[in-house]
Amino acid sequence: MIKGIIFDMDGLMFDTERLVIKAWDFAGKQMGYSITKDIVVKTLGLNTENTRRVFIEHLGNNFDFYVFRKIRVDYMTDYIDKNGIPIKTGLIELLDFLKSNHYKMTVATSTEKEKTEYYFKKANISHYFDDIVCGDMIERGKPEPDIYLKASKIIGVAPNECLALEDSPIGILSAYRAKMKPVMIPDLVKPNEETNKLLYAKLPTLFDVIELLNNQN
Repeated sequence: MIKGIIFDMDGLMFDTERLVIKAWDFAGKQMGYSITKDIVVKTLGLNTENTRRVFIEHLGNNFDFYVFRKIRVDYMTDYIDKNGIPIKTGLIELLDFLKSNHYKMTVATSTEKEKTEYYFKKANISHYFDDIVCGDMIERGKPEPDIYLKASKIIGVAPNECLALEDSPIGILSAYRAKMKPVMIPDLVKPNEETNKLLYAKLPTLFDVIELLNNQN
């Protein structure tokens, strides 16, 4: 029986990954680098340190990741301050359903805690969650299982009784390694055959998770 729901954040709850691509492109143009979509897509679901490794691998050791990252972060913050944070289809409906049906829920995101709390405040969803697990709260990021195991412990539900909602193959692998039931709601990256083998389900939107839970329980 499914008792716990653990959410990824970027690309799953919020439509921020397209904004990330624009922001990295802006940072590259400011500093004379070509930061392509292909590079950025490889970082989706990764924490800051693993993201840095991807950029160094593609752009060389002279690439000052943290300088570029600050430009990227400032770009995104300015956009969200002016326009609000884009919420994915079905998020609020799913959160309301989970709350009213007494599911345990939390978030396991590679994004650092300060930014996660900022996003939650902008989206007005902080009250749904008692606690969250963020990338700067663990040593080993996705695709290692650590963040999902910590999330499971926080809500007091065994991993095999948790749905893990993800949009990226890296996140799916992390949840699978934690022995959860990985559900993919694809965003920018579509699952390949290897990822499909790990899935408990693949759904078009967060709204469809409600039907999945009603059928399973």
